[in-house]
Amino acid sequence: MVDLTDLLADLADESEALDALVRPLPAADWARPTPAPGWSIAHQIAHLAWTDHVALLAATDPAAFFASVASAPDPARLVDHGAEEFLAAPPDLLARWRDGRRALAAALTAVPAGEKLPWYGTRMSPASMATARIMETWAHGEDVAGALGVRRPDSGRLRHVAHLGVRTLGHGFAAHGRDVPAAAVRVDLAGPDGDTWSWGPADATDRVTGPARDFCLLVTQRAHRADLALTATGPVADEWLDVAQAFAGPPGAGRPPGSTPDGVPA
Repeated sequence: MVDLTDLLADLADESEALDALVRPLPAADWARPTPAPGWSIAHQIAHLAWTDHVALLAATDPAAFFASVASAPDPARLVDHGAEEFLAAPPDLLARWRDGRRALAAALTAVPAGEKLPWYGTRMSPASMATARIMETWAHGEDVAGALGVRRPDSGRLRHVAHLGVRTLGHGFAAHGRDVPAAAVRVDLAGPDGDTWSWGPADATDRVTGPARDFCLLVTQRAHRADLALTATGPVADEWLDVAQAFAGPPGAGRPPGSTPDGVPA
């Protein structure tokens, strides 16, 4: 089991990597469109700031968290409204995001042992929340990198994203209105340092193999499976790659085939 302190350190590092990518940008570049339809670079950072804010509410004031959900004018546009609400001039937006992520890290550290936090359709331990924040920060960082036409170096922090992708197998099926399979799936991924990351029983019939980055792009719906070097063996594994999503909530639209998630031609 990964220690919460280590998770929060990786979350801080992942956030800083994205911060370093956006902070030198001139103000005009914050309006650049990203691969997410209708979202600029500013929207991506505003979304992270808003999500940190509601996660902070979940950790410190569950009643206020539930009130924010209940008062949403259009639940189907909750995420979009949150990003729009937190938009600001780049210096103010950066300050808000930095303050919010520091406050969230402190709040997660202070959650009593064994307590779970309310979230959208589920409850999460502080460790799971930190893992989810790493996943979101990496995924939206990919959108920002796509807008800038750069390929970011992979790091061992991808393992957290991949782990969440594996853990949410059942959620992906359920979110798409499909029966959650009983069969186990073995996942073997090539990490960025040449090692292999594995989950599931070694003798499972259903298997997924490929690069860790590609798997992370798939489960965060930053690329279509047709454009990724992932191999599915068995019917459950094959169907999973069509419905995988590591994030809470309804199924996302995903990206069409032929998209380049990082803006760099294949």
